[in-house]
Amino acid sequence: MADSNGHKNGDDLDRRIAEAQAKHDHGASRAEGRAETRGWAVGIEFVGTILVAGFIGWAIDNWAGLGTSPWGMIVLLILGFAAGTRRAMKTSAQFDSDETTN
Repeated sequence: MADSNGHKNGDDLDRRIAEAQAKHDHGASRAEGRAETRGWAVGIEFVGTILVAGFIGWAIDNWAGLGTSPWGMIVLLILGFAAGTRRAMKTSAQFDSDETTN
């Protein structure tokens, strides 16, 4: 089937797909993509650890009825930051030592 310009629709589609793939391939290399994924993984672990620790501290302050408000949350946020930093360092070291994905 031809369009009004006499071109076959399938050929035009193939050409546009090839152009889009070429543009995409020139964007970021696979190594850059892996590095970005690793960075996101480390960042999510770090922030997630802090948020979980902060939530636990908040829950202790508000639901346990221990009268520790706001100290439970403050202490657990500090501990969460330390644990998040430690976890991010370990994850980064694992990525650095992994020969198969470099």
